[in-house]
Amino acid sequence: MRRALLLYVRAADRLADWTGWIAMMLIFVMMAVMLWDVVARKFLDIYIMWGLEFLQFTLAAYYFMGGAKTLKDNTHVRMDLFYDRLTVRGRAWMDLATVGCLIFYLAVLLWGSISSLQFSIDTNQRLPSVWRPSVVPIKALMTACIALMLAQSFALVIRHAHTALTGRDLFPREPA
Repeated sequence: MRRALLLYVRAADRLADWTGWIAMMLIFVMMAVMLWDVVARKFLDIYIMWGLEFLQFTLAAYYFMGGAKTLKDNTHVRMDLFYDRLTVRGRAWMDLATVGCLIFYLAVLLWGSISSLQFSIDTNQRLPSVWRPSVVPIKALMTACIALMLAQSFALVIRHAHTALTGRDLFPREPA
């Protein structure tokens, strides 16, 4: 059982790292599209109809894809009123409580995103613009990324439960 839990945590971490790397690369895609839009508009007198919406979709993908990586690396925003004063085990118990709330939130969000995706597929939903892009791809990515964040949250439960029970990290980090 312990081996299966360790494999799950490692797999979730690798998947989070991989999607985080792809999200990081999306910044360069956005920069290239913005540069092309400016050059085309100012120097070639060509207006790119799809530029703004493409940037909005790419930015949404960037945020969604970075969620699991943020959870994995513990780089999210935390309010430390008394968290720093807790022992290692106390922090782990506090983290278990907050991850429980996160799992509930993500489960409700996943349920809603699946419903929204199904509606978009059934109605062939498109944005009301000249370009009229389909919203199905971004909603599918949103749903997949929420599921990935949920998987990473369960990996956090395993990590924090191990720390709460033993007082040690599941995977101790090497000093930088």
